Amino acid sequence: MLRWIIFIVTYLLIDFYAFQAFKTISKSKWMYIIHWAISLIVLLYFTYQLAIVFDNKIGLRLSTNKAIGVFLVLFVPKLFVLFFMFGEDIIRTPQALFRLLIQGDAAGGAYFPSRRKFVSQLALGIAALPFGALLYGIFKGKYNYKVLKYTLEFVDLPEAFDGYQITQISDIHSGSFDNPTKIEYGIDLINQQESDLILFTGDLVNNRADEMLPWIDTFKKLKAKDGKYSILGNHDYGDYIKWDSESAKIQNMKDLEEVHKQLGFDLLLNENRVVQKDNDKIKLIGVENWGAGGFKKAGDLDLASKGIVAKDFKILMSHDPSHWEQKVKNNDTHYHLTLSGHTHGMQFGIEIPGWIKWSPVKWRYKYWAGIYEEAGQFLNVNRGFGFLAYPGRVGIWPEIAVITLKKKPNPTLPLGKG
Repeated sequence: MLRWIIFIVTYLLIDFYAFQAFKTISKSKWMYIIHWAISLIVLLYFTYQLAIVFDNKIGLRLSTNKAIGVFLVLFVPKLFVLFFMFGEDIIRTPQALFRLLIQGDAAGGAYFPSRRKFVSQLALGIAALPFGALLYGIFKGKYNYKVLKYTLEFVDLPEAFDGYQITQISDIHSGSFDNPTKIEYGIDLINQQESDLILFTGDLVNNRADEMLPWIDTFKKLKAKDGKYSILGNHDYGDYIKWDSESAKIQNMKDLEEVHKQLGFDLLLNENRVVQKDNDKIKLIGVENWGAGGFKKAGDLDLASKGIVAKDFKILMSHDPSHWEQKVKNNDTHYHLTLSGHTHGMQFGIEIPGWIKWSPVKWRYKYWAGIYEEAGQFLNVNRGFGFLAYPGRVGIWPEIAVITLKKKPNPTLPLGKG
């Protein structure tokens, strides 16, 4: 309860401070009433959904996500206003003190109403940008699927797999979906790639297996020539909600495994599979979730790689990219390609290919979106198919990754020999 009191007081203080900009450019009492009415309604709705009716046996659901979304749309722009108004006050306060102490007049010229009005207009104008962006993210951005295509070259790729195509999807978070038509479009877009393999790298649900039940028929339509494989992500274990008993939580995991089967996925739980093509083969390895910090560490790379030898070409599926950073890339075993997800790119950022790729999530994860390469080993961090908490995406769009494997000529062999 105390933390909610602190939150509400902080919210109102920030809101009151940001209101000063609004008050500077408008003298209408009706506008003041509308401003505070909207602010209080959003605050009450957010508090009601997350503090009063929130069910810790279900966790995040559509109504909770909507409350979070509405709150962020209104609150984040006020932080921008706060920044400008506070900066202007930092400049104005020393001037007022100087006039008070030296000239005995705190107001004489120190207020500068024209400057205050200009700063207020500037603050509100800039705040309109995140306001519009967050609204767009909710109504359009969260289903703005992007097909990102990569070609990766390997000297030791088996000949038969030259040109082999893999579609990776990740972080479905089916419990957050609210538009069947858009999801159908996303599935059709995946199938249009006509890939040899579809690999899903975890977080099928937010917390419970039954979140996926309304979407089974839709996701069963996914097709790949050589099969569909999957792993678990941190949200799939049901660790973020309260269960009536440990047996209920265990049953939920069994139900989730059954859902993977119904979808046609071969779920890899610290194990590996052989993918055969003509007389060549590659090894597909799937670990359970392993994440740095407080995230679940059920992944066992040694167990998952049992029976694999150095000469095998290896594709590793591991949900959290921190696993690649801490356990994979410097491993004695060379894992040619690792596929991860987890970060969502924070569902917010700026990406302009060839120029800028930025998101606040980079302060938490060194490897957070796209292709990375170190010591001849590649990592792709998928931005995710779905969304969580904030029901939208801004700048970091939902991703369908299509990776083509190519045989790289070996420069150490004479021409005509390799």
